[in-house]
Amino acid sequence: EVVNVFCWLCLHFQHAGGWEEERSTDGSKWRFLEHKGPVFAPPYEPLPDKVKFYYDGKLMKLAAPAEEVATFFAKMLDHEYTTKDVFRKNFFKDWRKEMTSEEKSKITDLNKCNFAGMNEYFKAQSEARKQMSKEEKQKIKEDNERILQEYGFCIMDNHKERIGNFRIEPPGLFRGRGDHPKMGMLKRRIRPEDIIINCSKDSKHPKPPPGTKWKEVRHDNKVTWLASWTENIQGSIKYIMLNPSSRIKGEKDWQKYETARRLKKCVDRIRNQYREDWKSKEMRIRQRAVALYFIDKLALRAGNEKEEGETADTVGCCSLRVEHINLYPKLDDQEYVVEFDFLGKDSIRYYNRIPVEKRVFKNLQLFLENKQPGDDLFDRLNTSILNKHLQELMDGLTAKVFRTYNASITLQQQLKELSCSDDSVPAKILSYNRANRAVAILCNHQRAPPKTFEKSMQNLQTKIDEKQKQLSAARKQLKARKAVQRIEEQLMKLQVQATDREENKQIALGTSKLNYLDPRISVAWCKKFGIPIEKIYNKTQREKFAWAIDMAEKDFEF
Repeated sequence: EVVNVFCWLCLHFQHAGGWEEERSTDGSKWRFLEHKGPVFAPPYEPLPDKVKFYYDGKLMKLAAPAEEVATFFAKMLDHEYTTKDVFRKNFFKDWRKEMTSEEKSKITDLNKCNFAGMNEYFKAQSEARKQMSKEEKQKIKEDNERILQEYGFCIMDNHKERIGNFRIEPPGLFRGRGDHPKMGMLKRRIRPEDIIINCSKDSKHPKPPPGTKWKEVRHDNKVTWLASWTENIQGSIKYIMLNPSSRIKGEKDWQKYETARRLKKCVDRIRNQYREDWKSKEMRIRQRAVALYFIDKLALRAGNEKEEGETADTVGCCSLRVEHINLYPKLDDQEYVVEFDFLGKDSIRYYNRIPVEKRVFKNLQLFLENKQPGDDLFDRLNTSILNKHLQELMDGLTAKVFRTYNASITLQQQLKELSCSDDSVPAKILSYNRANRAVAILCNHQRAPPKTFEKSMQNLQTKIDEKQKQLSAARKQLKARKAVQRIEEQLMKLQVQATDREENKQIALGTSKLNYLDPRISVAWCKKFGIPIEKIYNKTQREKFAWAIDMAEKDFEF
């Protein structure tokens, strides 16, 4: 079956390509790549003279470099970030690097800086954009479309492919997730001299802006990025890649989910193996087995090693410390309970109390012996050791494959339990979203409630109240049954929408839907229950999952 599907994909994609910034794993490569390069952020335009900046109550005119960085802070004045000590400290340190010697000698205390005039100016600019005429908006739309047509596509092996992120991010202040130690630092402007271009030798090479040059032009046909550079905050490499709807991205997605489906066929064997390993005489094997149990059962990320102080204190399963867990032999009528409390990816707190098997509990007690709170829980394990072991269990198996497998299988099981063919379309979509929420909770995809949440709920409740009045009036006036039924359906749709929105208040559904859930499950569910695919995936998502929409059948099983 897999071979047949792969052959279909080859015909459908007419291409087999490399993978993002990684080397191709199957020896495939492109033969021809041509593009126009990136679109750079526009140069800084100094503020008009009417916009004033004051230091210690005195008017002060800043040179362009310092003024530009000051505007980054001024634009964020109403945001809580600018109240945080770490953010303010990092900003002021980097801002002073952009000052002239005279500015640096005068501006010594951020608290004495008055950015109010700048802030008001940018608010007025924002309001003016909202009040633009249709003609002005149309002009901007046409300009953006022209840029898209020129820079937003490339030619790869005689196919025109959409580029994902062809615009270079403008300079600004780094925010980070949670209490990131580098928040407030200056993200410097990316210039042509920072950019490595990747294209064919025999293609028309992208031309840098006049008077500049690229850092390097290379011809590496084993990768699919078009340009790269190193950002100054984390020192990480950024890439310009193909759009998710491209053939190469689609093939990569398909292979990712096929790997997870292969895990389904051998997961029982792997689970039996790590259960046996809980009894091993070697501590390293026991630790590996317990960590794998948590990755499988709780969909924890493996976690990567990083230098202390370089990023926020986030951990994964392999990097858990003693301080991140508590053990309770009995808690709330449950035995062998483990309490997790740590910051995971993007500084999202992971808190969970879960009963575990007795042998896992006993092993954890053993791992904690003679250790301090800051010591590693799994001191004989890291992600490299774990993933090497996983490769021995199944070709292509990593900790992330477990996450994809458990997410997809959970969606499939939840849809079977929650879906009812007699439900209305809004009720069926609510069931789908509840199934998706179960996955998001499993994967700890949380979010803070939107700032506009209460207001939007109030507006929705007002619509519900008005619709209920309409329905009551229609019944009293003995209107035609058809008219009453239409109002009843409208009311039910609003009530379902309110329920869905309330349940989704602190859960982010997008990450799991786009990255962990085999789209063929969703497409098959839509076909089975007569739900338009547009109700589940927006236009961009439908482009990304075009391969799945074409392939999936009503009886698809992950």
